[in-house]
Amino acid sequence: MAQLSDDCFAFGGPLLPVEVAQALILDRVAPLGGEELATLHASLGRVLARPLLARNPLPPFFNSAVDGYAFRHADLAASGETCLLLAGRIAAGHSGGALAPGTAARISTGAPMPQGADTVMMQEDARLDGDTLLLQPGLKRGANARPAGEDVAAGAEALPAGRRLRAPEIGLAAALGFATLPVRPLLRVGVFSTGDELASPGAALGVAQTYDSNRFTLMALLAGLPVTSTDLGILPDDAAATTAALHAASATQDLLVTSGGVSAGDEDHVRAAIETAGKLVFWRLAVKPGRPAAMGVVNGVPLVGLPGNPVAAVVTFLHLVRPLVLRLAGAEPEELLRMSATARFVYRKKAGRREYVRVTLHDGEDGLVAEKFPREGAGLLTSLTQSQGFVELSEEMTELSPGMAVRLLPFAAIF
Repeated sequence: MAQLSDDCFAFGGPLLPVEVAQALILDRVAPLGGEELATLHASLGRVLARPLLARNPLPPFFNSAVDGYAFRHADLAASGETCLLLAGRIAAGHSGGALAPGTAARISTGAPMPQGADTVMMQEDARLDGDTLLLQPGLKRGANARPAGEDVAAGAEALPAGRRLRAPEIGLAAALGFATLPVRPLLRVGVFSTGDELASPGAALGVAQTYDSNRFTLMALLAGLPVTSTDLGILPDDAAATTAALHAASATQDLLVTSGGVSAGDEDHVRAAIETAGKLVFWRLAVKPGRPAAMGVVNGVPLVGLPGNPVAAVVTFLHLVRPLVLRLAGAEPEELLRMSATARFVYRKKAGRREYVRVTLHDGEDGLVAEKFPREGAGLLTSLTQSQGFVELSEEMTELSPGMAVRLLPFAAIF
């Protein structure tokens, strides 16, 4: 379980820049310890606990990269056709004997090269006349052949510690002969929503209530990270109950995430509860939407309080919760994928904060074009389902004009 000091994030400014918040996370939060073995099938999305060192070279032997004919390059004439005697066939999964000078062997992709052979002519580039193989000149020594260890040398680091294991990493581990991998334990994350105005989907709505969406959005975002998340329900607008719930949850979770209740309203009790049960270490992020975001420590367990508006909750999740989860889980830092696009709209903003504008995307003559989504409210869930990305506007920018190049966070890489 995470055990942080109350002042580990301490920051003196009233409005925290995004980069400063993320630097505090990387510099002052240590990964949780522990290691366990997981099968390859169970390793998807997990974090590698130790460097993976190759026990054997990959590929394990000198082999053909194509279907064709293996021969000695020294037998290839510098000009004109070369005639070689076809002396055998080597299929994948089988080995052949030594290849005598002046002879060649039919060989399949992945089959071991016969002793003495060093080059392969692709089958479509050769001509067979009975048992005589006719080869064209110009092929370089070693062409179409893969030496042992070409991909990974024996003893080399195939994967670094902290790597999140996706399909390519799992495939590489399998190719190296690993049936299990040492991984970090999954991070335990508890998720609360807050507010008397919320009801859980499926329940009857009370007067002036709406269905809670943030808990489910946040847990869906967490599902793509190396965590096991727990739905901790809805906290009432009650200071004592909120404080007690955060205190209790800190005993079983490695990270707590809340949405709502961190602004300055009369019924915003999360911020006060953090200060009562632990320590509020910063409040308010220099980002729009999403300024009222808080980070604290409760009984040594980090807590991130996100805004209640759905779009703001997503934006601040990406900037605070995601990097904190990766850090606690022992994963390598992972930048959000950003792409270039051309803006086709006018937008004005204040200096000093980063803003995220929802956009629709389409192909233009010179690349991707971003059109502003017509509605801006941070509470509009359809603005996420009907747009395709965020245009990211830097703190320094105050005005965006059509034709300007912008940085884009595509939703396809987020959700």
